Amino acid sequence: MFTKLSKAAVSAVVLAAAVAMAAPAPASAASAPLSHARTTVHFDLAKGQTPENIALGPHGTSYVTLAKARQVAEVSRGGGVRILATLPEPADGGVNTPAMGLPLTTGVVRAEDGTLYFLYATGTADLTGVWRLSPGGRPQRIAALPATGLPNGLALDPRTRTLYVTDSVLGTVWRVPVSGGTATAWSTDPALAPAGFLGANGLKIHNGALWATNLDAGTVVRIPIRADGRAGTARVTATGLTGIDDFAFTGRGDQIIAALNTANEVALIRPNGTRTTVLTATDGLQGPTSIALRGKTVHVMSAAYVTAEDPNLILARLGC
Repeated sequence: MFTKLSKAAVSAVVLAAAVAMAAPAPASAASAPLSHARTTVHFDLAKGQTPENIALGPHGTSYVTLAKARQVAEVSRGGGVRILATLPEPADGGVNTPAMGLPLTTGVVRAEDGTLYFLYATGTADLTGVWRLSPGGRPQRIAALPATGLPNGLALDPRTRTLYVTDSVLGTVWRVPVSGGTATAWSTDPALAPAGFLGANGLKIHNGALWATNLDAGTVVRIPIRADGRAGTARVTATGLTGIDDFAFTGRGDQIIAALNTANEVALIRPNGTRTTVLTATDGLQGPTSIALRGKTVHVMSAAYVTAEDPNLILARLGC
């Protein structure tokens, strides 16, 4: 997640943009293993439809959080958008939401039974936390998270029926049972900490470990999940990724595709940490925030937080 809303956020945008422009240009997108990029959905910016995160469902359906609208939506295979839930606005309007200054729906995952779990950040104790939406039901909060933090990335471990949450302000990964209850701090490793704006951000579980990005540090971090469920020692696996947000594994070992929000790029990151740019603004990117893969089809959400133009969903073909 990245949005320009406070003085701290403004400074972060300016700094990140300066770094992005000063950095050496990566490999050309023309030589990258992604092709046939096309914009399939245009969201309504005037309604606050800034797509923050995505979870894939059956039959070509996807589920997205529309951050500024405080909504969760279903996107059909044909590109139709149906609002499933609108979260209640906090009494103070969300002005005290850390780093952002407004309430936001952020990470989302889908369980096999169709239940959606998602995050809501408001800066208030009564609403901030993990929420659940059962098929045909109404949204309900199942676990509170600190109002002083910013819950952002969400991952589900179906084997242990556990949800993991990155807190971008508190530099923490929280652990919550899917049944709900008390959230516990799973990791507070310094590699997750922010450096002026937002730290731990995107989140995935892969090959016995939890993988997270750190937006301020521009890194990917791997934390092993021990046999007893505790966090192992964190290790940075990639650096120099300006404005990195969410990501997805390609199915080839530890290779990932990542959204570089402020750089307005999508990058293929190899296990050795090297990267190739695979999508740019010329492909329609508007500040990419999240990535998901269905087979060889790559879904890229752009929230247009910085560009303030055409939040969208782009589909592309992965050839690697």
